[in-house]
Amino acid sequence: MFMINNNLSQKQFLGKICDILYCCHVYLNAICYLRFPAVFCALYYKHMDFQLTEEQIAVQLAARDFARTELLPGVIERDEKQKFPAEQIKKLGELGFLGMMVNPKYGGSGMDTISYVLAMEEISKIDASVSVCMSVNNSLVCWGLEKYGNEDQKQKYLTQLARGEKIGAFLLSEPEAGSDATSQRTTAEDKGDYYLLNGTKNWITNGNSASYYLVIAQTYPEKGHRGINALIVEKDSPGVTVGAKENKLGIRGSDTHSIMFQDVKVPKANRIGDDGFGFTFAMKVLAGGRIGIAAQALGIASGAYELALKYSKERKAFGTEISNHQAIAFKLADMATEIEAARLLCHKAAWTKDQGLDYTLSASMAKLFASDIAQRVTNEAVQIHGGYGYVKEFHVERLLRDAKITQIYEGTSEVQRIVISRTVLKG
Repeated sequence: MFMINNNLSQKQFLGKICDILYCCHVYLNAICYLRFPAVFCALYYKHMDFQLTEEQIAVQLAARDFARTELLPGVIERDEKQKFPAEQIKKLGELGFLGMMVNPKYGGSGMDTISYVLAMEEISKIDASVSVCMSVNNSLVCWGLEKYGNEDQKQKYLTQLARGEKIGAFLLSEPEAGSDATSQRTTAEDKGDYYLLNGTKNWITNGNSASYYLVIAQTYPEKGHRGINALIVEKDSPGVTVGAKENKLGIRGSDTHSIMFQDVKVPKANRIGDDGFGFTFAMKVLAGGRIGIAAQALGIASGAYELALKYSKERKAFGTEISNHQAIAFKLADMATEIEAARLLCHKAAWTKDQGLDYTLSASMAKLFASDIAQRVTNEAVQIHGGYGYVKEFHVERLLRDAKITQIYEGTSEVQRIVISRTVLKG
């Protein structure tokens, strides 16, 4: 292959050896690819498999069955009366759906993010008030604690949360700090061996039902966002007050409150990560949370589409089922296409997270698109139902109301566009 000249310098000789080894490498790779192409691709390239595993399908079916048997009965009443689904959440925890991605050694189910997305979609088809509780506990609280908490925090708090014995809440938004998360007015004053917490948090999902809060608060105002900390606060701590439940447009069964802190003593041991890590913690956690909300939006859209499709095959007008009219058929075609596109974005974001890759962009894209199509699809579902779509009995009006929040919480659609545009402009 190569002739080695005795007069070659040591550097030239080593170069020849490298050439020989490279040729052998290319030759062996070519043989491997020709003989075992699937194995070769699996070893050398990370690729997304669109075929669900048996375990993922089992999770999907279990969530679907739970939604239809446990959530569908009473969903209209819970919406009307703003009744928190405490019994349903308890059963969800017993099935392992509140700590899906947590390592089993901490009481979780040890599943991947795609399984979580599949379950979120199925639950959200029926009751988004339940799925938002599930999303917060999984994406924001459990994942944040497992990823960034220390061992003592995991043993004391995470295990109970992952098993569904307790519920958690994530406290970031304030009256003056929504999309601008750097403008934290809630303060955590360093008092040596504890922090003194004061301030108010708004729009807190699981606000009254949670036992543990992850609170984002400012310790060093002069440092800006680098002075923010993340603290684990127990709800029954002296000085914690839960405000009245919010009377909302949608997800009315969910437990949304303002939380007030007045001279609440929080042990230093309850700080997550290093001093000043709070803002980074919040952003990392929210990126994963957006995958959950994208899946919720997908489920709301899918649920509305399935109801509209079924209704179109039963309702007759002008002597035939309305699905036979092009005006309705084209609506269904657009709805199905948009839902499938949203599903692929959600699965891509989940897969990216499971691969240990940066999922910030894919999570924002999934949330932005899925929340937008949730609005469009639910609106069209009401239209297909006509007058019946405007009454509660047919469910689609509730899904339309529920869809709107997915464009607002865990980063508005405008914030998602900021994240996406900054990323693509950097190249």
